[in-house]
Amino acid sequence: MPNPTATELVEIEINGEKFAGEQGSTILEIARENGIEIPKLCHMDQLEPTGACRMCLVELVDSGKLVTSCTHPAEDGMKVETDNERIHRSRKLNLELLLSNNTEVVDCDSDETRCEFSKLLKQYDVEVESYAGEKRNHENIEDNPFFKLDHDKCILCGRCVRACEEIRGRSAIDFVGRGFDTKIAPPLDRSLTEGTCQFCGQCVDACPTGALTSKMRIEKGDPTQVEKTSTVCTYCGVGCRMNVYTKDGEVVDVAPDPEAPANDIRICSKGRFGFDFVNRDDRLKQPLIKEKDEFREASWDEALDLVSEKLSEIKENHGSNAIAGLSSATCTNEENYLFQKFMRATVGTNGVDHCARLCHASTVAGLVRAFGSGAMTNSIGEIKDADTILITGSNTTESHPVIGLEVKKAVENGADLIVVDPREIDIAKEDATMYLRQNSGSDVAWIMGMIRVILEEGLWDEKFVEARTENFEEMREAAEEFTPDRVEELTGIDKKKLRKAARLYANADRGSILFAMGITQHSHGTDNVLAIANLAMVTGNVGKESTGVNPLRGQNNVQGACDLGALPNVYSGYQNVDLEENQKKFEDLWDVDLDPNPGLTVVEMIREAEKGNVNGMYIMGENPMVSDPDLGHVEKGLENLDFLVVQDIFMTETAEYADVILPAASFLETSGTFTNTERRVQHFDRALEPKGNSRPDWEIISQVSTRMGYPMKYGSADEITDEIADVTPIYTGITAERVANKQGLQWPCVTGDCTGTKYLHKGQFSRGLGKFHALHYREPAELPDGDYPFTLTTGRMYYHFHTRSMTGRSQGLDELVPEAYMEINPADAEALEVDSGDLVRVSSRRGEIEIKAKISDRVPSETVFIPFHFAEAAANRLTNSVLDPIAKIPELKVSAVNLEKVG
Repeated sequence: MPNPTATELVEIEINGEKFAGEQGSTILEIARENGIEIPKLCHMDQLEPTGACRMCLVELVDSGKLVTSCTHPAEDGMKVETDNERIHRSRKLNLELLLSNNTEVVDCDSDETRCEFSKLLKQYDVEVESYAGEKRNHENIEDNPFFKLDHDKCILCGRCVRACEEIRGRSAIDFVGRGFDTKIAPPLDRSLTEGTCQFCGQCVDACPTGALTSKMRIEKGDPTQVEKTSTVCTYCGVGCRMNVYTKDGEVVDVAPDPEAPANDIRICSKGRFGFDFVNRDDRLKQPLIKEKDEFREASWDEALDLVSEKLSEIKENHGSNAIAGLSSATCTNEENYLFQKFMRATVGTNGVDHCARLCHASTVAGLVRAFGSGAMTNSIGEIKDADTILITGSNTTESHPVIGLEVKKAVENGADLIVVDPREIDIAKEDATMYLRQNSGSDVAWIMGMIRVILEEGLWDEKFVEARTENFEEMREAAEEFTPDRVEELTGIDKKKLRKAARLYANADRGSILFAMGITQHSHGTDNVLAIANLAMVTGNVGKESTGVNPLRGQNNVQGACDLGALPNVYSGYQNVDLEENQKKFEDLWDVDLDPNPGLTVVEMIREAEKGNVNGMYIMGENPMVSDPDLGHVEKGLENLDFLVVQDIFMTETAEYADVILPAASFLETSGTFTNTERRVQHFDRALEPKGNSRPDWEIISQVSTRMGYPMKYGSADEITDEIADVTPIYTGITAERVANKQGLQWPCVTGDCTGTKYLHKGQFSRGLGKFHALHYREPAELPDGDYPFTLTTGRMYYHFHTRSMTGRSQGLDELVPEAYMEINPADAEALEVDSGDLVRVSSRRGEIEIKAKISDRVPSETVFIPFHFAEAAANRLTNSVLDPIAKIPELKVSAVNLEKVG
């Protein structure tokens, strides 16, 4: 934003001293900018000011009027006093009146929001029993598993109501009743679980009195006696920075860190209330060794000796490539770097991968080919300033709720929103300018069809295409086959809607594309991503703010795990293993001979294990017995291994198959860095000591490696952070010291004094010229037929995450959604005589499950949707493991299934 000119400034006098501020600023804003504190209660910076509490009163010297500084605009020449005897008396009276209906006050002095009222009472010497007489007597709200509303502490300031409406757009609570009977409650005084509440905790975070309090805090005794640590959420890829509050070695509360760079003061229900799993008694606390199909506890020395002995034996007898390793998108950058280093330098194989293979492998493959970099091009904070947003293959408000709020903010600011998805998801119903429902797996057709319309109607950015791209004519020729009529035939999208959507996006000055696994998890996922890149380049929507191609990463550190080389074809920083100069570089750095051949991917590892070609596996923080496709074959592959070691925090479905289980510390019991979806590397500190006898992953890896003859001697995670900076060009400037602040740094950061990169490809693509690709339509590998007449698509839902190893052990989240379900269209349900809650047998060519039906018009007829989180009705028993030939990602989004009502 440019600096204001003299005509845009006002000068006011505060307490006898002159200050300048921007025209349009309030008195409160100018005062705070200059270090002058004015008390407030109903005011929050993120909310529209109301002046309702009248605590921010100041006196206008010339008129003698008392005005609310949060609402009163500063005027040139104005003289203001912020504190005198009259103001003090008025504020004290306001506090006494606010207190007059309260029977209880939280007594605390910390910097938490919940202490604001208590601190003001002390500051103004207000006696709690100032007023006698009748008090309000409302029944407290405890109708949910997460928080309690204690009306005896509520002062009706309205901050919770406004936060819910203005920040989250939910209006789940309001003022109910009139006069003396007024209270805060859901509309019509219903239960919170019956309305629009998503249990994000924004109301709790806004409350200045402690009337709204997390139940975990209450259960642990005095809710004010807690310790605070700033950390980073370990659920989705947004990378929300948050404060975790602990007491007696357990998590008791979580709240957004006000200094957070990606999420501001927002987090979702999982981030706010989903970390009680850390406290669970069923955490793995001691190494376990399987003997005669039963696990027994072992010492660390015994377990580590056995792991190193068995892996060394397999390496000697069958070769290094008979061992495969799975790293983890929930582990730190340091742990992922160390794991791939262990597999390559210690074991001697490039057979290392992780779950990015199952979600965004095609993103990396496609965007590297088109742009030269496989990451999100722009930043989360830019989304709100886009004037057109295209969302496809992303249920943004459920899978990435904070990014969903940025999209909603853009729409409020006047942006057009186009949503293309087989399911009519909430953001399509609530916010979209246009919703287009395509047939599952037909994405290349509608994207190339939009490009054809844009070219045909002369809406493309000729200057950008000519100056900054190559291979345009080949792409243009390929687009000719995607006429609106053919696109309608292939995709089911009305040709008029296709044209309108193409025009909306093409006419945008700042067009942003958001996508996720609905685009990537296909046998032609790389083509889908290349098509999106084509669309962005043909309209010039790359390389500038609030535009770009923005894959939304599914797990908290899936970006970092890729960046740090937990992939079979690249070292850290996407340095190809089959390039001789890279191989020599890492051989010199690590003082070892390295394999020049790319290794096996996730699905290939399991296939080779089933064949007997992979004899041993080391799995850290992954759960392929729920997350991988065609689970019947995963089971056979794991059973066929000679040796399996699993390193995790819980006894997962995969750990059950292990020969040795190594108990790992949770993210709150270690330190390190995560890289979020916008390429932001953030440091976090340890908040708790490791549970039982568990250890941080990086320590365990180091100890196994040392026992196998390749010593790893690290004194801290920071030492590994610095090694990463030394060997990874895009992380060169991201040292432990430089990333220790709360803002972090966005890669590429290639020098020791860089400030990071907000958006990519400014002026030039990472590969030089952006490359268009000529694409042709390919059907999904498996289509419905007479035996399997329905299309199954899978995905995520709001209250659970990945394989539920964490959210399934979070009491409140699991209480809200305790079991699996299948969305089925009303017409299909009627034909099968199925009601909501009925049990349905779903079968494919690979397996079958029984699951409860949930009738919904979200899905089209002849399509069903199943969240993949639930092991007891695992959608991936049904899914197809056929691979994209380039990215080796399986086709999880389209499978043919049959439905039968059970009973």
